[in-house]
Amino acid sequence: MCIAFLIPALTLFLSVARADEPDAAHSFNQALARGINLGNALEAPSEGEWGVRLRPEFFTEVKNAGFQSVRIPIRWSAHATRNAPYEIDAEFLARVDWAVEQALGQGLKVVINVHHYEEMYAHPDEERRRFLGLWKQVAEHYAGRPIDSVAFEILNEPHETLDSERWNALIPEVMAVIRASNPDRVLIIGPAQWNNPSHLDQLRLPSDDRRIIVTFHYYNPFQFTHQGASWTPGSKAWLGRRWTAADDELAALRSDFDKVAAWAKGHERPIYLGEFGAYSRAPMESRVTWTRAVAREAEARGFSWAYWELASGFGAYDPEREQWRQPLLDALVPPSKTQSTGSSR
Repeated sequence: MCIAFLIPALTLFLSVARADEPDAAHSFNQALARGINLGNALEAPSEGEWGVRLRPEFFTEVKNAGFQSVRIPIRWSAHATRNAPYEIDAEFLARVDWAVEQALGQGLKVVINVHHYEEMYAHPDEERRRFLGLWKQVAEHYAGRPIDSVAFEILNEPHETLDSERWNALIPEVMAVIRASNPDRVLIIGPAQWNNPSHLDQLRLPSDDRRIIVTFHYYNPFQFTHQGASWTPGSKAWLGRRWTAADDELAALRSDFDKVAAWAKGHERPIYLGEFGAYSRAPMESRVTWTRAVAREAEARGFSWAYWELASGFGAYDPEREQWRQPLLDALVPPSKTQSTGSSR
């Protein structure tokens, strides 16, 4: 038989086998492993408005520091028309392409999402068609990217009027839009109320779609992690709070994560801790202690994770000095005996 005939047939067989692989989401979640958010850049109203513009060296630094993945928060809604077909600005789309390619070029896994769609949170019924229209464009545009390297996170932190009931109703609609062009893509979906783990029991996912990773965010205790944060009312009063890994503090963290792990086991879904971090106005020693504890407890339960974030108020990397804040980096990615202690390792 002609070899030229066998090659496309074999390719089709492998594609079908890959699509039917029951552990695809678990495998992708393992590959995400330790990651970091490229925050305050593409999810700002315009890139640079919140003090961060992505640079090529960011991706090199992330890779060399020992991370396996990046989460790229994106405010598509600020760069698309208000009327159907809700066309995304070509220049902005090209900028996102650049970021995705930079990450893939470093061998990093990539999560792209819809972030800070404020109108959707406030008016989900009115914004539903636009939300679906945005995802149709994004899904079709990235359909050719490797399914083992790029995942789609449907929406960051549903909240406000987009409550659990409305969110659960919207999930199968947006999944149908994405699956039309990306039948095998791994999707990431979290519960309402800011991806709060306490709302996992209210999350409803299609039982017949196993190519889903479930995400949650963790910022407990909030008065520690958000002390002095300008966007959080009353946070100045929390300044000086510490987190020392005392028995009761560790017990609370472990209890929270044990509940997530139990939910994951019961529903047979892998877990991605998509955000966690302590703001820069918290005492550094406590930030390091808390960050290390959260990362290790997540790993102990098989959760992948992405620290919030690279180079802004929570940042593990100092973009002005062009070097890592070493204690935070070591808390996230413990140095091995063979690694250097420099900014790249």
